[in-house]
Amino acid sequence: MNSDNHTEGYTYKYPHPAVTTDCVVFGFDGKELKVLLIERGQDPYKGMWAFPGGFLRMDETAEECARRELKEETGLELTKVRELGTFSDITRDPRERVISIAFYSLARHSAVKGGDDAAKAKWWAIDDIPHLAFDHDYILRKAMKRIRQDIHFEPVGFDLLDEQFTIAELQRLYESILGVNFDRRNFYRNMLQTGVLEEVEEDETPRRAYYGKRKEMKRMDIDDLFVGSVAEVSEPCMAPVCDAAPFVAPRHMEEDKESKVSAADRIKRIHELLKSSPKESSAVFEEAASLPAPMMCADTAEPELEQGRPSGRKKKKLYRFNVEQYNRMKEDDNFRLEF
Repeated sequence: MNSDNHTEGYTYKYPHPAVTTDCVVFGFDGKELKVLLIERGQDPYKGMWAFPGGFLRMDETAEECARRELKEETGLELTKVRELGTFSDITRDPRERVISIAFYSLARHSAVKGGDDAAKAKWWAIDDIPHLAFDHDYILRKAMKRIRQDIHFEPVGFDLLDEQFTIAELQRLYESILGVNFDRRNFYRNMLQTGVLEEVEEDETPRRAYYGKRKEMKRMDIDDLFVGSVAEVSEPCMAPVCDAAPFVAPRHMEEDKESKVSAADRIKRIHELLKSSPKESSAVFEEAASLPAPMMCADTAEPELEQGRPSGRKKKKLYRFNVEQYNRMKEDDNFRLEF
């Protein structure tokens, strides 16, 4: 059999449909679930929003096509996408008979830019998505249904959250995907029971930043701010402020006893305000600026500002996913999240 006859043996007279791929990419900005869309720059449906996608080349697989089109039209490069399904409605594309293989993926929220035949690329909040081109409204519903099924069998936060996160951030993610509100305590308990979360040790987290107009004062213990002053000019104290050396009083306080009494009242007032009402810090600092210099021990070094204590607000616990533990549970088919 010659080559021509061999070719004719595998050539059919039936019409062939075209094949395209579409990619549904979900992201999370810390508040709500979003979907990546492109504005079509060409007909059909020019100016309408749609999923990134395009025609399959002869030398690539469907998955390779989906990742290529995503990068060309949005600048987002993914190494893993999952097949969602095949969409073959006869009238889905006005150009010709086109069958589309749709994929979906989860990705961290990042900057995107329209390219190739896409005029724009943009992350859209789920509740704000406009009417989409082709049959992409139907594809979106299918993708949402799939991710809501997946969420019970795998921790979707692997791909959508930062490496370290709070339980509150994880709860907002799950609520935005499922469209429900969870009780905080129940959600916290259910997530810890999965066994795939581990608390981040305190020495692995960045130091908490201090706040306030005078950071150097906020970093010091309140009693350290007034070493010697309150003990000397107010009521007698049974124990000395400093045993190492005698007090050295400022000259203007030695010359004028009335000013010393006045200073005592004002220092006591500032001391009370700082301890009882941090919100009045601005008034406290203005009052402190007009005070005479407090008495200090002669050889007492300045307080170590770097060793201060943070504000009284409770520090939020940070968590991360234990990927190894999840992989072991997945191999044993032993991971399931129930709400």
